[in-house]
Amino acid sequence: MISVDHLSMEFSSKPLLSDVSFVVNQRERIALVGKNGAGKSTLLRLIAGQLAPGAGTVSMPAGLAVGYLPQVMEVEDGLTVRQEAEKAFSQLRETQSRIKRLEELMAEGSGSKSDGYLRLVDEYTRLSERFRILGGQNYQAELERVLRGLGFRRGDLDRQTNEFSGGWRMRVELAKLLLGKPDVLLLDEPTNHLDIESIQWLEQFLVARPAAVMLVSHDRAFLNNVCTRTMEISCGKIYDYRVPYDQFVALRKERREQQLRAYENQLKEIAETREFIERFRYKPSKAVQVQSRIKQLAKIVPIEVDEVDRSALRLKFTCSQRSGDFPLVCEDVKKVYAHTVFQNVNLTIRRGEKVAFCGRNGEGKSTLVKCIMGEIPYEGKITVGHNVQIGYFAQNQAQTLDGELTVFDTIDRVARGEIRLKIRDLLGAFMFGGEASEKKVKVLSGGERSRLAMIKLLLEPVNFLILDEPTNHLDMRSKDVLKEAIRDFDGTVLVVSHDRDFLDGMVSRVYEFADARVREHIGGIYDFVSRFSLREAALTPAQGTSPQEARKAPSQTRQSYEERKQRSRHQRRLEQTISEAETAVAEIENALKIIESKMSTQEGSMDNALYDKHASLQRQRKALEQDWAEAMEELEEMNSSQADGE
Repeated sequence: MISVDHLSMEFSSKPLLSDVSFVVNQRERIALVGKNGAGKSTLLRLIAGQLAPGAGTVSMPAGLAVGYLPQVMEVEDGLTVRQEAEKAFSQLRETQSRIKRLEELMAEGSGSKSDGYLRLVDEYTRLSERFRILGGQNYQAELERVLRGLGFRRGDLDRQTNEFSGGWRMRVELAKLLLGKPDVLLLDEPTNHLDIESIQWLEQFLVARPAAVMLVSHDRAFLNNVCTRTMEISCGKIYDYRVPYDQFVALRKERREQQLRAYENQLKEIAETREFIERFRYKPSKAVQVQSRIKQLAKIVPIEVDEVDRSALRLKFTCSQRSGDFPLVCEDVKKVYAHTVFQNVNLTIRRGEKVAFCGRNGEGKSTLVKCIMGEIPYEGKITVGHNVQIGYFAQNQAQTLDGELTVFDTIDRVARGEIRLKIRDLLGAFMFGGEASEKKVKVLSGGERSRLAMIKLLLEPVNFLILDEPTNHLDMRSKDVLKEAIRDFDGTVLVVSHDRDFLDGMVSRVYEFADARVREHIGGIYDFVSRFSLREAALTPAQGTSPQEARKAPSQTRQSYEERKQRSRHQRRLEQTISEAETAVAEIENALKIIESKMSTQEGSMDNALYDKHASLQRQRKALEQDWAEAMEELEEMNSSQADGE
């Protein structure tokens, strides 16, 4: 469909793309990858026609519809979410208006047999058929399905767009793009403002629809679930792999090893040639050979080796003194703005645990973090444990940096010990290599400041990390460095994130924020993801895809085997939840008996702390019993359905 031929582009006399050629075929889903600044976004803009290439051409058939979603987009005010999304159906709505006008004209000339009347009937028939084929009868249902799939509630659709944050307004723009059903989708970081549920819905949508897709993303799980072809931009060239991202990583490693061998052989050849030239330069009998070697040397094209992957750099958060056994306890915490954000929040985080806050955007994850940090008032009780030293990374953490310091000096002031010898390696791993380390903080972009704030936190001695969306603005290499540092951290970690691959293998518990409640899920991020399914309306594939095509989608192959395996894992997790809940309830009941015996004494009856502890334990027991009952009910239903199937 799209042919890119000998494309070249440069910025500030620096080549960005050099003689690039490739073809995008129908229904292909392509991941465009490479380090920050390699030219991924530029290539998308060139294909979309927003930039003119320095050389080469981008060719496509006449009438091919291309939809482009940039990282940053201007959005308009004055319309509701529904009205803004309806712009995707402008042609359909024009057809609908014309049909209505034709009906009025035909009613005026009812019974006429004139040529004009017959032309009206003919146009009416043709437009009505077109309207039906384009889905005009149910476009409002499709509009709602897409908006709800991207996280909007039904009540949000008639709210003004200016009532929403920038991230939510970008979702409206994404919805308009998807509803427009272009032949080719060009998406630049489409998951930046989406939560896990919306990301999964978008994966299903892109896999099911027949359009070709080329996308840029730093979400490894998203790329693996959507794309079947990976194109890397490196050193101005395109390396094309017709495999998903994870397979590409393995093949890229082999490619770099081959580059290194070729580079070393070339260096050896150059050294031998120069040695020959110097050795025989002044011998007349060798003049012809010397001149031949000089010409040969001039024709050698230097082999470029891909930038060294620093993701193997091992870093570690500095853990300070040992904290108490319970760094954080929340009891009946409630937060209300114009509405109740959350209530009855009871959670206990033990020393050394790594937990995640997950859920839809706007459900209160960052709000609870701010309550824990004492930044906003709340109802209930939050207890930070003994000797707890918190290292906090907020989404606006970059504002706390000294703008007059350079990047290097900012890190040099907090680095201690052996890490001082690796400051430049550390900066390089977070995309501050070379001259970028000498920039002043005040000239950095928002994303660059966030990365610098994360490096600074990495070096400060703490024993409890609270990280709110730490992977924003990080590429995959930087995320790998951060993930390993968190996994190796000896202290306690609470992280708010929607990045499944980043959380995978890191956290052992997930707290889900939904419907003003906070529920605990024992297990990793994919254990949590498997426990909830997408809303029925949001799960429906794009209109125009047959059930047979949807069943053939890559995400649903080997379905029966995967379902059996997933059901077995889920059953074991339910049994584990039931067992752990029973054990915990027994321990609480023993503790209650001890407290009640103390309360029965004269001295204990006057101790308010005992009554508070007794009430807290009763609340914990009630929550555990509720989890136990829900797990038992789900397990019984699962066993019953299996018996019916057999």
